[in-house]
Amino acid sequence: MRRKLVIGNWKMHGSLAANAELLAGLRAAEPFVCDTAVCPPYPYLAACVLALQGSHIALGAQDCSAHEQGAYTGEVSAAMLADLGCRYVIVGHSERRSLHAEGDQLVAEKARVVVSKGLTPVVCVGETLAEREDGQTESVVKRQLSAVIHALGHCVPQMVVAYEPVWAIGTGRTATPEQAQAVHAVLRAQLKAATSHADGMRILYGGSVKPDNAASLFSQPDIDGGLIGGASLKAADFIAICRAAL
Repeated sequence: MRRKLVIGNWKMHGSLAANAELLAGLRAAEPFVCDTAVCPPYPYLAACVLALQGSHIALGAQDCSAHEQGAYTGEVSAAMLADLGCRYVIVGHSERRSLHAEGDQLVAEKARVVVSKGLTPVVCVGETLAEREDGQTESVVKRQLSAVIHALGHCVPQMVVAYEPVWAIGTGRTATPEQAQAVHAVLRAQLKAATSHADGMRILYGGSVKPDNAASLFSQPDIDGGLIGGASLKAADFIAICRAAL
């Protein structure tokens, strides 16, 4: 039985005061029945480390460099994130792929570096609306995941996969539980072809997950929790989603 995992991706939101209030609200609701984590913007990671001391809520980052160190102004390395106390690093989010032109190979290299520093990459895959309407969903997500599988080799079980249909991120549109499960099943089969540990690996769903649809999504056999965007910025909503992850 895979333990559910719910991760909050704060994106480019927050302030010192707002973050402290949000984390205080989450801590007051502990313990959760699932594993939980939050991924604040880089400038707030250190403050969140302090705010989460003694908590079971893990810390994650929203991205990292594919480089280990060097003259890369503005970049943040996986080693730095590990030094701060992060456990997870999101790589390949659709916003990074579309807005920053990150391709499959770069995402795969980031995942490899993250694993090499003892952290868990949360590898995002997902299709656009045009790709879904053209019947390309399966080929797109398998291509995206294949690059990471190849880069990680025997370390494949150390990643978490997150299926986020691009057309459902921040749009209010959500894949039905059946649509999401169908893609998760494809991803699970692909992982099974790569490792004997695939049954224990977690595949999250992301894309307009809210308190009122979380339970139906998380009840699907291959959906092991969620990567939550907007709803993770409201303590009550995030708590409700975590409590739906039984």
